[in-house]
Parts: sequence; C-alpha cells; structure tokens
Amino acid sequence: MSASRFGRGDVDFFDRIARLYDTAMPPVRARPLADAFAFAKRSIDRVVDLAGGTGRASRGLARVGYDPIVLDVSAGMLSRARDAGHETVRGDAERVPFGDDTIDATVVVDALHHLPDPQSGLEAAARIVRPGGVVAIQEFHPRGIRGRALVAAEAAVGFDSTFWTPEELCVSLSAAGLEARIVKEGFDYVVVGRVPTAESPA
Repeated sequence: MSASRFGRGDVDFFDRIARLYDTAMPPVRARPLADAFAFAKRSIDRVVDLAGGTGRASRGLARVGYDPIVLDVSAGMLSRARDAGHETVRGDAERVPFGDDTIDATVVVDALHHLPDPQSGLEAAARIVRPGGVVAIQEFHPRGIRGRALVAAEAAVGFDSTFWTPEELCVSLSAAGLEARIVKEGFDYVVVGRVPTAESPA
C-alpha cells in the first residue's frame, strides 16, 4: 500500500489540481525525446505517453511530428488532455491496457517517480513496445541544489516519490530487459531503453 497521503500514485492530488496543472508546469522540450527515439531500430509511428496526465509531453511531441496516445489513471488529468485534442486511454501505467509488441515507443515524462512500483512501470512500458522500439524516460536528478530541494518539497507535500540518478535509471531499464543509454544530462535528464531485436539480444 502506498505511503502517499494522496492514495496510490498520488492520483487524488492530480485529480484536484488538473485544471491548474498546465499553468504551473513548463512546456516539455520535445527535442531530447526525439533524440531518444533516434536510438530505435525501427520507425516510430505509434507512441503512448504513459502517466501522461494532461498531455503535456504529447503536446511537445506533436510539435515535432508525433501524435501520441495519452494514458493516465487520473480522470481529471485525462479530461484536460481530451479537451486539448489528444486521444486518451484511462489506465494504470503499471498495468498498461495494450497488447505485447503493439507500440513503437513509450514515453514517461516527469511521472515515473510517482508510480508506487516504478520497476513494474518500466517493465509494463517495455512489454508493449515492439522489438527495436524504445522506452524514453524524462526524470529529475535528485542531487545538486535543485534536486535536493525537489525531493524535500515532494516529501513535504506528502508524496511517496522515488528518484534516481541517470545511471541508476539506466540500471533499472537494463533490469527490465532493455539496452539503455543516457540521452540528456542535467536536472531534467532523459534516458532511453531499446527493446532488443533478434540481431541485438539484451
């Protein structure tokens, strides 16, 4: 059972603040995610934005030519994503309602740390991606002045968040059976894991 005061995955919190979320959060820079897609060994056509909330990452990806499906468990956040014109699916990022090997790429932007079981989330994201496709993760580096402040702030709010360094998250992606690399360093870093093909086993 989650220790968050807002329920499993902090969903109650996001339902409450859905109408204000996009005014508080900066736009997602799509270029690092597109750079992560370049690690794929297949064309990237079908993309799912896991724990995608209001579609903040999807809006960024749309600017560079992608049209992701937004998946989230928060009805309030998904309502905002639909209002913005995104295709949406309500579901849990740890038990994604897509078949195995049916998606070319998944993205999880600024959300993995909210999942009660992040490793299960990574494994679920990998399961639905076709061989040669990728799982791209944007997260916050927990070290440095900004990182330590964020960790403290989330704890003070009542979240049960888990944060990783880029290297630690690459280890977690590898444990999910993916070929991992760091795409972008910094406070808001990006790592990517590629689902192995028959020619490049994990």
